[in-house]
Amino acid sequence: MIISANQPYFAPYPGFYTKALLSDILVILDDVQFPHGTTWISRNRFKNDQGELWLTIPVWKKGLGEQKINLVRICYEGRWLHKHHESLKSAYWNAPYLEEHLKFLEELFASRFERLIDLNLAIIRYLLDRLQIQTRLVLLSELGVTARGAQLLIDICQAMEATCFLAQSPARKYLDPELFQQEGIELRFFRYIPPVYPQLWGEFLANLSTLDLVLNCGPKVRDILMQHHRF
Repeated sequence: MIISANQPYFAPYPGFYTKALLSDILVILDDVQFPHGTTWISRNRFKNDQGELWLTIPVWKKGLGEQKINLVRICYEGRWLHKHHESLKSAYWNAPYLEEHLKFLEELFASRFERLIDLNLAIIRYLLDRLQIQTRLVLLSELGVTARGAQLLIDICQAMEATCFLAQSPARKYLDPELFQQEGIELRFFRYIPPVYPQLWGEFLANLSTLDLVLNCGPKVRDILMQHHRF
């Protein structure tokens, strides 16, 4: 069994789904500390006629100290919800496959999730389904694992009785294969290759949210992801 792990990014980039596609189980790291600075958990890049379109989900931080990701609440003060919705619709109005996803986007911005993770998981699961990726999602908070660093990943594998842990190649810097081998777990790395695909609005931008890829390429996305990795 191949397991991988990732924080619950907001509208994740295609590398997230490549990792899922190559795994039997993807563990969502919801029970770790929410970063103090900017983070992909609450913001991501899209594209409009001006180039990069950054969308950030405001969250409550002040006075709350260190928070675990699964406890972070969305702040609905101001009109950002309406602005985000209108910005996405305007940016992708001419996208070939927008119509297929309009209902989801309408429901997403009407739902007013209390917690950031619930918003992020709604997007993650929707895109997994549309990409026909059958990988099982498991929340770290469901496993009762409390270690940190590499030991956290080893404990996750043991809790799930996994024989292999899959990570992206940049993780070689801080993951020691011998630590995994001592526990009978193979540590395997893959290199994600950002795909180049038809995009609206001029010069191509890599590693935008997977929504950009889906709205532009529709049913071809799974095949695109399959072709853009190396072990």
